[in-house]
Amino acid sequence: MPARQDRRLVRTGDHWLHLPNPYGVPVEICAGDDVPLEHAAVDEALALLETARTLERLAESTPGYDGPEPRIARVALTPDFHKGAGIPIGTVLETEHALLPQAVGNDVNCGMRLEVTSLDADRVRPRLGALERRLRHLFFEGGRRIALTPVQREALLWEGLPGLLLAGGTPWQGVRPEDAEDALDRVHAPALPVGTAEAFADWIGSAGGASHDSVIGGIGGGNHFAELQYVSQVHDAAAAHAWGLAPGTVVTMVHSGSLSLGHQANATALDALRAGWPGGLPRPANGILPFLLDERSARARRRYLDAFGNAANFASGNRFFLSLTMRAGLAAECGGADARLLYDAPHNLFWQDGERVVHRKGATPAAGHEAMAGGPYAMWGEPVIVPGSMGAASFVLRGHGDPRTLASACHGAGRRVPRGASARGNDAELDAFLREFRVVTPLDHRDPMVARRSDVMAAWRRDLKQEAPWAYKDIGPVVASLRGGGVATPVAELRPLLTVKG
Repeated sequence: MPARQDRRLVRTGDHWLHLPNPYGVPVEICAGDDVPLEHAAVDEALALLETARTLERLAESTPGYDGPEPRIARVALTPDFHKGAGIPIGTVLETEHALLPQAVGNDVNCGMRLEVTSLDADRVRPRLGALERRLRHLFFEGGRRIALTPVQREALLWEGLPGLLLAGGTPWQGVRPEDAEDALDRVHAPALPVGTAEAFADWIGSAGGASHDSVIGGIGGGNHFAELQYVSQVHDAAAAHAWGLAPGTVVTMVHSGSLSLGHQANATALDALRAGWPGGLPRPANGILPFLLDERSARARRRYLDAFGNAANFASGNRFFLSLTMRAGLAAECGGADARLLYDAPHNLFWQDGERVVHRKGATPAAGHEAMAGGPYAMWGEPVIVPGSMGAASFVLRGHGDPRTLASACHGAGRRVPRGASARGNDAELDAFLREFRVVTPLDHRDPMVARRSDVMAAWRRDLKQEAPWAYKDIGPVVASLRGGGVATPVAELRPLLTVKG
């Protein structure tokens, strides 16, 4: 439903809305008239603001608390914002003297990684059939076999992708000398500081020498993917030239996060918050449990922050290995492929500066050129990666550091239809889509043996419908809102050649 039809929202500009609320929290929404905003998401945003009252009551009920008043200072909602689990996807939340683990969620440091290859789309298109078979083998049939030693696993959890690449040891196919340098200046969050990795000791020591596992290099489920794309249109010629995005250039985009490690980190926080909740204080109706930034919670917060940092560091390494797998498939089928990281951007993370915390849940950083000083994007602003739905266009933009969105942009088109409803979508539409577009999944639906299993095919089709194009908003109006609202400027449009889904 168009945003203007929700009477609770007040339009304050061509691409801006305000959400009045009884808590006095500034809430800005970047969304043009043609971006649909679901009522359920607005309901959830209003329920989230009840956390302002929770913080006040928690401070009053915490024995010995004499710190500053905890509060929600500001909320920004991106054009793709839609209902989540207690907190809408597409929420940027600034707090003072409080930390909200659920404002990041389970998939810690889920994000996007975009690499630019030396290949042209005309060279790749004739090989798409072979690439589909190759990538199915690499991702799902035992082909990726990423060997890690305990030293490398620990280096990744402690020091992120830079630590992993400097740890030495087992080489991986496709690694280039530039990868170590890029891990420092082309990754938004190269490594989060941690004091221990003991929460994941089992994963570190899963074998004596170099060993393989089913975790690292995994895409994950839901809307996660690895995609082969090409530059279909340039919108900012100078930035696109600087970033290597010439028309026809093939790129790889991966979207994944911390997998089971993020779930464990978030559970660590929620278990501690439930156990330490003051007696006599009812749990909040919206289920959102905050940490106060005081000495009483310091030990529990430290446990969470260590597990959180481990998971975040793992996620950036996981995206790196997904990109390596895409490199390997391209090299095997198209030959002579080179690839260079353009940017790796998180969209489930928080940033703490003293007592101020900015949380992003399904929102990507979009800093301006001043904040990027000293790096490769100082002239342009931060690269902003906004994928469309499966089979639709994606965009690369450059950020402007807009304070109205807390220097943030959307992380995709955003869902239009809930997963349950989209799973009951039209079969004819799905068949038409699959005739026009290649989707690589663990199941090969073209295999006659598989096609005879009606139960297997029904489950496969149900999962695909949840991520089909009709389940998501149109990417065009979403990107137009970012441009019109002064949040980010489009640099290039990318069209997909094939998508790998877990």
